[in-house]
Amino acid sequence: MYNENDELDIFLDSEKTIALNKRGQPRKRKPKEPRIYFTEDTENAIVEYLSLTNQPQRNRIYNERIEYAFYKLAENIIHTFKFYYTDSDTIEELKHEVVTFLLEKLHLYNQDKGKAYSYFGTIAKRYLIVYNEKNYKKLQEHADMEELDENKQLLQDNIKENNDQSNIDTFLNQYILYIDKHLYHIFPKIQDAKTADAIMELFRKRETLEIFNKKALYIYIREMTDTSTPHITKVTKKLDKLRTQLFNEYYNHGYIKI
Repeated sequence: MYNENDELDIFLDSEKTIALNKRGQPRKRKPKEPRIYFTEDTENAIVEYLSLTNQPQRNRIYNERIEYAFYKLAENIIHTFKFYYTDSDTIEELKHEVVTFLLEKLHLYNQDKGKAYSYFGTIAKRYLIVYNEKNYKKLQEHADMEELDENKQLLQDNIKENNDQSNIDTFLNQYILYIDKHLYHIFPKIQDAKTADAIMELFRKRETLEIFNKKALYIYIREMTDTSTPHITKVTKKLDKLRTQLFNEYYNHGYIKI
């Protein structure tokens, strides 16, 4: 699933028209330039902010020249290092928590010790490491999943069940192939298919996936699909019902007819 760098996105609206040139050929799009969010002006704005004592002036500089850079820095670090264990309801709220923390630490920055980008990137990452570990333990001990799904084990059972690892791996590989092949037949609606594919991505990455807390899984899928928890639950239930049917087929015949 790609779209930001002009790569193929299988979930783009199929009804969108393709721009053609005078010869009737698809018009080539100019590659998008990457947006640099933490610029030299951001560095200068931080130094200027720290040199002032007038709070209204400081507020103006922060709002106009610093806040967006802090926001994008937080966003990139969260997603790059997958800091998804949070007691916030959304990743968006977590981003703002990090931005608030960076603002609180802004007065500690010393230009002589290096670039602001490196300094604030480091303290944001350290903050998230501590925050993430704390919430991982908290979610393990106290997570209440009732507000996410009446079936409290649905996603975890889908990924972690069955004691026979060899058999379950074989089954899951065939299950993934089946869903991939019949995705749009099972889920004719584009958003449903997109959500189902995001859920199946968890199965594809199950051997390296470090997120086994259900709340974190739902947040992870919401970030990938920009959809609601009830919608994720609806699609997951359909996949779960199909998984049970296919497992019975696999159990009886030793394979799934793909």
